[in-house]
Amino acid sequence: MLHPVSFRYNPSHCIWTTSSHEMLRPCILKPYKFCQTLRKNTGINSGVNSVTNSSCCISRIPPIMASGVSTAATTQQPPPVSTQNGSAQNTAPQPLQVAKRLEKFKTTIFTQMSSLAIKHGAINLGQGFPNFDGPEFVKEAAIQAIRDGKNQYARGYGVPDLNSAVAERFKKDTGLVVDPENEVTVTSGCTEAIAATMLGLINPGDEVIVFAPFYDSYEATLSMAGAKVKCVTLRPPNFSVPIDELKSIVSKNTRAILMNTPHNPTGKMFTREELNAIASLCIENDILVFSDEVYDKLVFEMDHISIASLPGMFERTVTLNSLGKTFSLTGWKIGWAIAPPHLTWGVRQAHAFLTFATSTPMQHAAATALRAPDSYYEELKRDYNAKKTILVDGLKSVGFTVYPSSGTYFVVVDHTPFGLENDIAFCEYLIKEVGVVAIPTSVFYLNPEDGKNLVRFTFCKDEETLRSAVERMKEKLKKK
Repeated sequence: MLHPVSFRYNPSHCIWTTSSHEMLRPCILKPYKFCQTLRKNTGINSGVNSVTNSSCCISRIPPIMASGVSTAATTQQPPPVSTQNGSAQNTAPQPLQVAKRLEKFKTTIFTQMSSLAIKHGAINLGQGFPNFDGPEFVKEAAIQAIRDGKNQYARGYGVPDLNSAVAERFKKDTGLVVDPENEVTVTSGCTEAIAATMLGLINPGDEVIVFAPFYDSYEATLSMAGAKVKCVTLRPPNFSVPIDELKSIVSKNTRAILMNTPHNPTGKMFTREELNAIASLCIENDILVFSDEVYDKLVFEMDHISIASLPGMFERTVTLNSLGKTFSLTGWKIGWAIAPPHLTWGVRQAHAFLTFATSTPMQHAAATALRAPDSYYEELKRDYNAKKTILVDGLKSVGFTVYPSSGTYFVVVDHTPFGLENDIAFCEYLIKEVGVVAIPTSVFYLNPEDGKNLVRFTFCKDEETLRSAVERMKEKLKKK
């Protein structure tokens, strides 16, 4: 077994060196030539089998380890190591390794709760993915694109038809005319659009303001960018923006405000008054806005407003959105970022080295989806409103304090009437003893204490599932 090794660039070839943990860019070699060069320069044959094809060679190359990683031990045990003859060999437990900038982040709460749901046969009203499929006309468009041979790498920033469809939809929604070639970037879901925006436009030490509770990828991505995160907390019952508090934490180092409307997890929608106040603050202090608007079509009590549409804001805003929520196709991971050219440049630079391009046939199908008639969006809203009513009325009848949700497919409730010490304890009890999954909201706060009394339910499930979950809670969940 070879020790981890690294590449060192040489103008003519790659040299296999023993300077462990030194990560440098190798030159490009075809796989078979790489193996020949490896053996020529090192004499190594044990650890790289004699080969007659490139795939075999590549499967034997030892892993290259990055430097500067944490070696703090955890309780998780690694699987047995597979030897070259295919047998499993038990070795002493090795500490898990992760870069220091990600040490504080654990397995996402969504993964944890979904795993518990499967283990205990619980109804999953936790993670926000529908248990029903997307529309047939969009799926058929994807199938047709595959049959038409649209299966190779797409253009890095999006296939032209999707870029145009995004621009058309944005004009219809906001009145803003954007250049699909220079102001629209297609990404692998909105989560990648967020990451590309942070990594492409935020420098280490820049301050970025977020509104808690917030989607958990925000803090992790900002940490990877080296940003300093500042937080303004939205509090029940209305989760309104404390404008004076927001003003008080702005400094000369504030680079951006990261916001989400409609807001996950609370369902809050930022009002025009709140957006105007944020816009004025940003213009006055030369601050960028990153606006996550993936739930913009799931609104029930007021119209969605994109902050980019306010006077003076387009030139300082990156608007982030995706296909998955609106068309119940979360697994396709089609997202986009809309921004003026001077901001798009940074987003595209990061995107090029994150995923480079996004699924080609799914992009063609996404273009078809975004050109759906208004009747599709009207029916979507009616359908989700009915689901929301079933869940909200049911949660109230069970005994929860239910807070208003004007958008998204989430509802936040106060669990304290049932006597559990915090949100995590309540959610574990709810899964194991009641058979229903919710998400503890403390994971969405910089200070977990701020969310310990709240849990989030989703209603992006069929009506039978929602009613079954409510019945389980009525039967087994009792106030204390």
